[in-house]
Amino acid sequence: MIKLQNITRQYRMGDQTVHALQGIDLQIGRNEMVAFIGASGSGKSTMMNIVGCLDRPSGGEYWLNGRAVAAMSGDDLAHVRNQEIGFIFQSFHLLPRASALDNVAQPLIYRGVPLRERLALAERALQRVGLGTRLHHRPNELSGGQRQRVAIARALVGKPSILLADEPTGNLDSATSLEIMDLIREVHAEGQTVVMVTHEPEIAEQCQRIVRLRDGKVVSDERVQAPRPERAP
Repeated sequence: MIKLQNITRQYRMGDQTVHALQGIDLQIGRNEMVAFIGASGSGKSTMMNIVGCLDRPSGGEYWLNGRAVAAMSGDDLAHVRNQEIGFIFQSFHLLPRASALDNVAQPLIYRGVPLRERLALAERALQRVGLGTRLHHRPNELSGGQRQRVAIARALVGKPSILLADEPTGNLDSATSLEIMDLIREVHAEGQTVVMVTHEPEIAEQCQRIVRLRDGKVVSDERVQAPRPERAP
């Protein structure tokens, strides 16, 4: 599903060149649940941006579902992001004046889904994440955990092939983090491919596979038997 070959990414900062990624070789198969973990500056966020087609590598090849990403136009990449990839962000990225229902329905607008159908799909997605009674609440009327559930529902509403989660528990307390990870793991158990960025080892350990990055390189890639997280009382 995801194949990276000798991926590099450089940035210019003043008169210096920053080597954010240095020769990444990685494959992620369908229905895997993978965590990228590393300290600040390790390259994990750059890796996520490239996998999510938000950024292009400076060198190397990226294949997504059998397609060479380098050969895609800007419109093609926008189409892939809308059709193939669901994004979950640490800061939720919800529209503050829109209801939970409208926030979740938003990606379907760009697919041309008729209003009645997209609202029905959005309601179903919110029910799936346990927010069927919060359809018309705005983000400021929801807790942090509920806002993240809205973000997860929005990511899933279009049935993407890949779910990308960038520090999905970073702004949440430990009890709520466990609830969100339980939900993500339930989604994975239903067949979803999940790729996650985190700096928290206890969150990474809930995944099947942990890819550790340091200075833009993969320093380890291990498969683990993820334990079942215990819900806080």
